[in-house]
Amino acid sequence: MKHTFSLALCLLLFACGSVLAQAPAPTQRIRGDVVALDGLSLQVKSRSGETLAIKLADNYVVTAVVKIDVTAIKAGAFVGTATVPQPDGTLTSLEVLVFPESMRGSNEGHYPWDLKPGSMMTNATIVDVASSGQGGRRMTLKYKDGEKSIVVPEDVPIVTFEPGEKSMLVPGAHVLLTATKQPDGSLTAARVAVGKNGLVPPM
Repeated sequence: MKHTFSLALCLLLFACGSVLAQAPAPTQRIRGDVVALDGLSLQVKSRSGETLAIKLADNYVVTAVVKIDVTAIKAGAFVGTATVPQPDGTLTSLEVLVFPESMRGSNEGHYPWDLKPGSMMTNATIVDVASSGQGGRRMTLKYKDGEKSIVVPEDVPIVTFEPGEKSMLVPGAHVLLTATKQPDGSLTAARVAVGKNGLVPPM
């Protein structure tokens, strides 16, 4: 069960395409609010204001995104953090996702992200945490191909994953999902992340 949950979460947020030799179907990361859920038909109003229709798989999975305390940012934790560069070259965090232990190593590395223009995603292990002044922290993250020093402001959201329920997909719920675009232009998805207790998934 633990392994299944880990795999589901990994595929939800960081879909990497088919392992087959054929070209993978294009995907679209969708952030927005639930408009309606009718059976397997999910309508989401994206952050750009567009209402999108997504056909969910028969056995679709819901994952809850949960706010946690900043003390979870500690040496040894495996995290994912979206960052933006500052004029002096410093990387500043927009959010920190502390992965469940079962997901350690998921999509490890440093690569482009679409949260904001010019943003990057770093999935790595924290090797050191120090104060950066004004209540913030500076994380040193190490991944297989390198290392990054990232400033985490005091007001940055810190979250993790836990199993969710389909009953959480009510109108107004804040969601994040990766949809696959079919040849006819329709969108399909097998997994949905939803913020718990009104949380907006910050990733």
